[in-house]
Amino acid sequence: MLKAKDVMTTTVVTITEDTEISAAAKLLFDKGFNGMPVLNASGKLTGILCQSDLVAQQKKLSLPSVFSLLDGFIPLGSMKDLDREVEKMSALTAIHAMSRNPATVSPDTDLDEVASLMTDKGYHTIPVTDGQGKVVGIIGMSDVLGTLVDKK
Repeated sequence: MLKAKDVMTTTVVTITEDTEISAAAKLLFDKGFNGMPVLNASGKLTGILCQSDLVAQQKKLSLPSVFSLLDGFIPLGSMKDLDREVEKMSALTAIHAMSRNPATVSPDTDLDEVASLMTDKGYHTIPVTDGQGKVVGIIGMSDVLGTLVDKK
């Protein structure tokens, strides 16, 4: 059974929380990456910035439905979700646009578990971390797909 370490990319391009969105977008586009790990000042993984996080900046804001009761308005959706959506849409740096607390796998995670995580959760890029939480690799859907291609 193949493991994450057998297919992961070990030369990981990362960005920091204070990386400007324009620079992150250019890096994603120029390198053809779907996502990049985001590290804090001490090098700890705090998020992942994906193309979908940046595309979210271009979408129309969906306001929650409300109803009126005694001259007040009560939202029918989560205001926390609305706040997060507004934060992503107005982000200037990676920390405000990234997906926080990303799913990670270890180098010894079976590839079928990685594939299940990708398909079940809709992830396209998953950081690989060691026992101390340091990013040691990254797996994209193309890495998994590459196992199905005859490499003669």
